[in-house]
Amino acid sequence: MNPVMKRKLIRLVAGSVILAAALVLKLENPLPNFVLYFAAYLVIGSDILLRSARNIARGQWLDENFLMSIATVGAFVIGEYFEGVLVMWFFQVGDFFQSYAVNRSRKSIADLMDIRPDHANVHREGEIIRVDPDEVTLGETIIIRAGERVPLDGIIIEGNSNLDTSALTGESVPREVGPGSEVLSGCINVNGLLTVEVTKEFYDSTVSKILDLVENAVTKKAQTENFITRFARHYTPAVVGLATIISLLPPLFIPGASFYDWIYRGLTFLVISCPCALVVSIPLTFFGGIGGASRKGILVKGSNYLEALSQMEVVVFDKTGTLTHGVFNVQEVHGVGITADKLLEIAAHAEAFSNHPIASSLKRAYSRDIDNSRIGEVEEISGHGVRAIVDGQEVLAGNARFMHSRNVAYEIGEVHGTVVLVAVEGTFLGHILIADEIKEDAREAVRSLRDAGIKKLVMLTGDAKVIGEKVGRDLGLDMVFAELLPGDKVDKVEELLANTSAQGKLAFVGDGINDAPVLTRSDVGIAMGALGSDAAIEAADVVIMTDEPSKIATGIRVSQKTLGIVRQNIFFSLGIKFAVMLLATLGFASMIAGIFADVGVLVLTVFNSMRALNVENF
Repeated sequence: MNPVMKRKLIRLVAGSVILAAALVLKLENPLPNFVLYFAAYLVIGSDILLRSARNIARGQWLDENFLMSIATVGAFVIGEYFEGVLVMWFFQVGDFFQSYAVNRSRKSIADLMDIRPDHANVHREGEIIRVDPDEVTLGETIIIRAGERVPLDGIIIEGNSNLDTSALTGESVPREVGPGSEVLSGCINVNGLLTVEVTKEFYDSTVSKILDLVENAVTKKAQTENFITRFARHYTPAVVGLATIISLLPPLFIPGASFYDWIYRGLTFLVISCPCALVVSIPLTFFGGIGGASRKGILVKGSNYLEALSQMEVVVFDKTGTLTHGVFNVQEVHGVGITADKLLEIAAHAEAFSNHPIASSLKRAYSRDIDNSRIGEVEEISGHGVRAIVDGQEVLAGNARFMHSRNVAYEIGEVHGTVVLVAVEGTFLGHILIADEIKEDAREAVRSLRDAGIKKLVMLTGDAKVIGEKVGRDLGLDMVFAELLPGDKVDKVEELLANTSAQGKLAFVGDGINDAPVLTRSDVGIAMGALGSDAAIEAADVVIMTDEPSKIATGIRVSQKTLGIVRQNIFFSLGIKFAVMLLATLGFASMIAGIFADVGVLVLTVFNSMRALNVENF
């Protein structure tokens, strides 16, 4: 328990003892009776009175502290000492539970985001010394022992291990790493000793950027939060005015009406009217929703974006790197007069010295050692392909333009992807189909987005129309636009935005680097697979830290749950409050019943808000 809550609890206990003494003694002399009740009142509510006085001095007096102070002081003025103390006691009990709930919620998020490393073991002048991570400079070498948190981003020089990335990605399966692998700050080294060269200083590291993002998320308010703030600003002076009217007008105009009775009703009205349940529970719910999303590896930059996710109608995907892996792989090998294995062997040897992504995919598919002694002269022809001497024979491997330029006749029919045509000594021997593979998670993403209520799923790509349409058909997307430049993508998003409903939102999902203009133009820009990508974290409103597009639907479900809790709190708190205010005005609710209603609603809404943190089943 923190010191503030401990002091509050001590005051409540001490005040309760004095109040109990006043009730037991029931002194006939009114002065000692008043002194005991007033002492209990000051012990329990002195901080509320002081806070109210300070706010009045600043001109910010229309808040729950003022309402509670004027109502309880008024109770003392009309001689209702016991009710005045008890109302303040209940208010403080409610405030105590509110503080407990808020602290628990914050602690849950703090534990979740407790990824800041405590130290770094840096290798300097032949020694390994422990320093603060922000004292390590670029290029220095650090040692990460088993069980330690990675302090800075870097590249592994020596050692093999498994990295627990759950604090960043929400995924529990450790990732295998070795020499040449990138490591990111905030991960945990599970079981090996790693020697790492630092590639980013701490202020620029992944963990620093994520912590800054989460800490600043609460500053961007959702429309609902802004509404509640505006509502409270007008609501408080309105209820003070109504309480004044209730207290003073009926005794003046209703024959036989008692000033005491109507002032008591007005004070009860004030006690009930405190809007603290709304003012506290709504921001707390959004805070919990942001924390719950981050548990799943989804970083939301503000509650305004969390609210927008719940209103999503259209999701627009970039293709490469979002729905597909963004890496060329051999899909099919078709030999003419030779086996597929032999054709792949010839092509891989011809492309052996090329660094082109297509060449890399051929060598990766061949998967055996290439015998360089079989390769003679090699000529790489830009935009066409490769000419090489393999086993003393001329091999041509490239595109259709290359075959036409060398007068090689071929026939392959319609294909969907990039084709490498292979000829030996002028004779066509077959073709190899290379394509960007659809992510295993992409189909689940489409299904879960439809289940989440998304009306339209669209894909934009710079690839050829035939390739884009094939991916769209395979995934069951509603619309596909292909052969687009970055500027064309913005135009398409503009068209789609114009066709959404007044309340509907559009999200664009891309890698956050090549698609920055579209991410900015959409209602919500979502960066996919952005673990460690500075540009993605900067450009997007929502950052998916894994490479799984299905996490978008998870984020939408978290958002929908959060907004559902917000609506529950608004309707419940206002409904109960207005009902009891009406009863108080008619004289059917006492001040104690009013505080029960107010504090009870506050406690229930605050604990309801904490449900936003629970996303285990998403």
